[in-house]
Amino acid sequence: MLAGRFSGDRTRTCPHCKATILASAAICPQCKHHLRFGAAVPAKQERSGFSALKVEGSVQHPPEGAVWEYSLVLTIRNESGEEISRKVVGVGALQYNESRTFTMSVEVLTSGTGKN
Repeated sequence: MLAGRFSGDRTRTCPHCKATILASAAICPQCKHHLRFGAAVPAKQERSGFSALKVEGSVQHPPEGAVWEYSLVLTIRNESGEEISRKVVGVGALQYNESRTFTMSVEVLTSGTGKN
């Protein structure tokens, strides 16, 4: 298993879906469950966010031919090009005339302090 940049107290497991998420997350990005209801956040720790990247594409099987099997693989690399994480996100098959649309987004959270 490849080690990510964040570990220990910077990540936690979602109690609903068991995904590894940032410890600071108020909503799980995997299952969208709220994790902190009414939690007061000190002003210096206020966080805002934006979508830094969003890619969407579709795959359409032609009207005839053999079944297509697919694997959706997500790879994260650092600034040196080294792979730090690789996950098979989903697998499936397409019969003729079927299609699938895939969307990948990178949501960035920023803190009000300007520090990491």
